[in-house]
Amino acid sequence: MPIISPIPLNPLADGRQSERAMVIRRGVQRLLLQMGAVVIPELTLATGRRADLVALTRKGDIWIIEIKSSVEDFRVDRKWPEYRLHSDRFFFATHPDVPAEIFPQECGFILSDGYGAEILRDADEHRLAAATRKAMMLRFARAGAARITAAELAGIAVPLAENEQD
Repeated sequence: MPIISPIPLNPLADGRQSERAMVIRRGVQRLLLQMGAVVIPELTLATGRRADLVALTRKGDIWIIEIKSSVEDFRVDRKWPEYRLHSDRFFFATHPDVPAEIFPQECGFILSDGYGAEILRDADEHRLAAATRKAMMLRFARAGAARITAAELAGIAVPLAENEQD
């Protein structure tokens, strides 16, 4: 008889993300962690929109990364310009089968294969206003703390990050 767990295998995969999008996300997360950034997937913004990945760099910059798993995924999505209002830099991330030329030049571009990723085009910088930065920092911190608490209450061990072990 199979063991049924009330805890989903990946609590951040809510069924809206394709398997390909999850592979892209994993590669981008690995890149960002190597760069010293911390990342929260699926962060709801003040507008109610949900960003695929929000990264907080060592310098305190806020990046939003929008994952596009196909040309059609990019063509039907018209909400991405709103994400610029919530980040210092905005990137698209995809995999090698999606042509880079479809993405706007003023946006950053990350290519991911699931094992890692590379920034092929840096994003234009547009610094957040102080009040927006504070609101985003609070949203980021509260979401991170809420997810850690939920995981611990569900019995999932949450290890310290490398930079927390000092």
